[in-house]
Amino acid sequence: MDRSALGEQAANAFKDTRMENLQTFADIFGIKELDEPAPDSDTSVHIATVQGMVQRVLYAAEDTHPPAVDQYDCIVVDECHRGYLLDRELSDTELGFRTYEDYISKYRRVLDWFDAVKIGLTATPALHTSQIFGAPIYTYGYRDAVIDGYLVDYEPPIQITTELSAHGIQWKAGDAVKIYDVKRAQIELYNTPDEIKLDVDAFNRKVITENFNRVVCEYLARELDPNSRRKTLIFCATDAHADLVVHLLKQAFAAQYGAVEDDAVIKITGAADKPLQLIRRYKNEQLPNVAVTVDLLTTGIDVPEICNLVFLRRVNSRILFDQMLGRATRLCPNIDEDGDKEAFRVFDAVQIFDALQNMTAMQPVVVDPKISFTQLVSELATVADDAARALARDQFLAKLQRKKRHLGERGARDFETQVGMSPEQFIRQLRAMSLTEVANWFTQNPDLGEILDRKGDGPRQPVFISEHDDQLKSVARGYGPAKRPEDYLAEFTAYINSHSNTIPALLTVLTRPRDLTRKQLRELVLELDQAGYTETGLGTAWREMTNQDIAARIVGYIRQAAIGDALIPYTERVDHALQKLLASRAWTTPQRDWLKRIAAQTKANTLVDRDALDDPDLLFKTQGGGFKRLDKLFDGQLLQTLAAFNEALWQPTAA
Repeated sequence: MDRSALGEQAANAFKDTRMENLQTFADIFGIKELDEPAPDSDTSVHIATVQGMVQRVLYAAEDTHPPAVDQYDCIVVDECHRGYLLDRELSDTELGFRTYEDYISKYRRVLDWFDAVKIGLTATPALHTSQIFGAPIYTYGYRDAVIDGYLVDYEPPIQITTELSAHGIQWKAGDAVKIYDVKRAQIELYNTPDEIKLDVDAFNRKVITENFNRVVCEYLARELDPNSRRKTLIFCATDAHADLVVHLLKQAFAAQYGAVEDDAVIKITGAADKPLQLIRRYKNEQLPNVAVTVDLLTTGIDVPEICNLVFLRRVNSRILFDQMLGRATRLCPNIDEDGDKEAFRVFDAVQIFDALQNMTAMQPVVVDPKISFTQLVSELATVADDAARALARDQFLAKLQRKKRHLGERGARDFETQVGMSPEQFIRQLRAMSLTEVANWFTQNPDLGEILDRKGDGPRQPVFISEHDDQLKSVARGYGPAKRPEDYLAEFTAYINSHSNTIPALLTVLTRPRDLTRKQLRELVLELDQAGYTETGLGTAWREMTNQDIAARIVGYIRQAAIGDALIPYTERVDHALQKLLASRAWTTPQRDWLKRIAAQTKANTLVDRDALDDPDLLFKTQGGGFKRLDKLFDGQLLQTLAAFNEALWQPTAA
């Protein structure tokens, strides 16, 4: 469903992009959209989903033919990381006894069908991405885009801790516990024979805890404005959880603001009525202001007004998490009376940042869980190569380690009848056997695979219902190892002082700021970013420590930390420097106008140097500028004028 939304989003972008003579891209070039199964002779762009192409290429109806291999000249795959994570080339061992089809996914088979240039686009490349498309030919990271002003940064995460999320939900042995039977859709009551403890990672998946969600929603209602243009996206664990959060958040908003429009908060999941229409409303209209989702809006959706993300679910994928964060990174100029969207906020109620800190990229032993036990049993009985046998045995053991926890009563009984021992004992025996003994055993017992491949035989997984009371315990910023803003600022000061003589650009900032170039500044910002210090993080820490919201820019924070410069808004510094420069001598009217333009660009980009005057992105050339022309306008003194302006920026002024 979200892939369809991405296709519709792409089509709308083509329709909105003006090319020439007020004509859009769609006007000039023929475009076929998602509902068109094939292009025609006038089509220049055809938009399709991977699922649609799989159907057309691999499962063409009897009365139709698959598309020709040369139907497309170029195939651009957006969000290309979303090819099946298990897609990879066969190892040398596997090539000896498995066909290529055993591992290759439909996603890749579709790409290989066409004789065309294939281009993959993604903000979060995974291992399989390069294996399908080749090594990246161009990379540009999120931090680079933030530093260059193409995306917005996020403030240190707001970590919401409740009593239950801190200590878990616990039942003692013998307690009466309510469980929800998913298959029978009914609530049952039983007395637990053992102690049960569920930590926050199980909240809203293994245990329904209304009180935890209520406490979080009541806090969010104090921080969010449902009537604002600044939108919020909340990630939930299940569709039922999303329903609960919508209900609780509406209650909390009503208590906080009084009457609130009913569609200020809506659920947008695959189970919602007309989800694509809901996505369009969320993107194009002021209401809904808050969207509650599960997976539908996790990747690719472009809504620049999203300024708040809320995590009420854990994810175990670093790639997915980065994609979820990416929903709020879009620029949004003049979003409200406060001006541009400078940063976005992240509310973490399930300790997701802590959980993902040590996330590794380890690959599973069983690369393809769709490989059946029956296939592995057959391979163990028939392959002759020891390396192939060892691989099949290891993959069988890895699958059995997972399967043994989900064998139902019938499955466990049939397993022990066939094998003569429990799964745990069988696993130990297989490990102790030689490869020849393993092959002989499976030759004599070929039916074990069928027993293990049965579906629906495992026990129902209960969903616990918690009625434990909860209350807000703490709300804190996630400044990394430093948990308090003053600690973060103190660590920043220590870092600046200890590196002032080892980072050349840092020494320039502290001693000769007039000589600083944009290239040096960018390198310095990247260096600080890698050390964990960002302009957004420093501004947030300063605001929380002093209750002063000062947009001082990174150079201001550096000089304040190292030499005690007054921390004042950067726009005020620019205005002061401009007035000082204008008063320093008599300027012609064109010169005064260009000094004002330079000051405006300095506010927007921190620094204007020699190279900036020829940068087309800064509009100097399009406004009739460029260094050569402006230098002539300033009587050959433009570089000296820029130096005087940049020096005035950092001269002492009243705070």
